[in-house]
Amino acid sequence: MKDEYKHKGMRRNLVKTLRDKGISNEQVLQAIGEIPRHFFFDQALVEHAYEDKAFPIGSGQTISQPYTVAFQSELLQVNEKDKVLEIGTGSGYQAMVLLKLGAIVYTIEFQKALYENTKQFLPRLGYQPHFFYGDGSKGLSRFAPYDKIIVTAGAPTVPDQLIEQLKVGGVLVIPVGDHKTQQMLRITKITERKVRTENFSDFRFVPLLGEEGWK
Repeated sequence: MKDEYKHKGMRRNLVKTLRDKGISNEQVLQAIGEIPRHFFFDQALVEHAYEDKAFPIGSGQTISQPYTVAFQSELLQVNEKDKVLEIGTGSGYQAMVLLKLGAIVYTIEFQKALYENTKQFLPRLGYQPHFFYGDGSKGLSRFAPYDKIIVTAGAPTVPDQLIEQLKVGGVLVIPVGDHKTQQMLRITKITERKVRTENFSDFRFVPLLGEEGWK
């Protein structure tokens, strides 16, 4: 795996595209500008790696569109040393962005094959989140509470357990809707019993699987 001058040039163009689409968080843009997304693609498909679109990665999942990754990361407002739970490891690309932003990342994947592949792949690139296999729709209670939680699959509703696993002042970013489209929500935990919900653009994610997702 090589990260050559042409790849860096394509990343610069991708960052410009994201900036033109409204992404303004410089740390997020810098992270995307540094991560070699083409490492996630077969050699024959490298030219597609820096297009702003999702791409299949097996097990019915996708590596998310860069704009989607940037949008969610920007909404999450990650601070250095934030303890972040990512629900839906997938390819590991979003986890890499979170690590670049300085987060301590706990990531859980429902699909066993993806979990096994990504758990081996990311450390080879020098990225080491805490990997878990299981039903992320219920969160990961044994390491709660979290400063931030990000859900990278479309949920039918907001699972109560995710709110419970947030610290007061913590933020949950989650797409909620049906199988066709979901609206991005940012939920801030004001007190143990009170949250503030903000609604953003519509997106299309693969479904969140599990007990609190799409069974």
